[in-house]
Amino acid sequence: MALRRLLSEERIQERIREIGAQIDADYPEGTLFLICILKGACYFLADLSRAIKRDTFIDFMGISSYGRGKTSSGEVKITKILISRSRGRTSSSSKTS
Repeated sequence: MALRRLLSEERIQERIREIGAQIDADYPEGTLFLICILKGACYFLADLSRAIKRDTFIDFMGISSYGRGKTSSGEVKITKILISRSRGRTSSSSKTS
């Protein structure tokens, strides 16, 4: 079965810019912490962090409900903890402009 494109790349990037602008408006002060659930969200979050016009800190965590099987157990397990939490970090900046 062939995959069918639902949205153009241009439309997706436009929407990401809109979401970034809304986040800037809703949270105008301080460093923004963005948490990425691995692995599927990393490209989206990278684009979103570039669309946000203020300081951001990106961290990653992994979760799974499949374990080693092919069927969900229904129980979500954390497979990778937040790096900032494991290192005791409270803030960092990814923006320099």
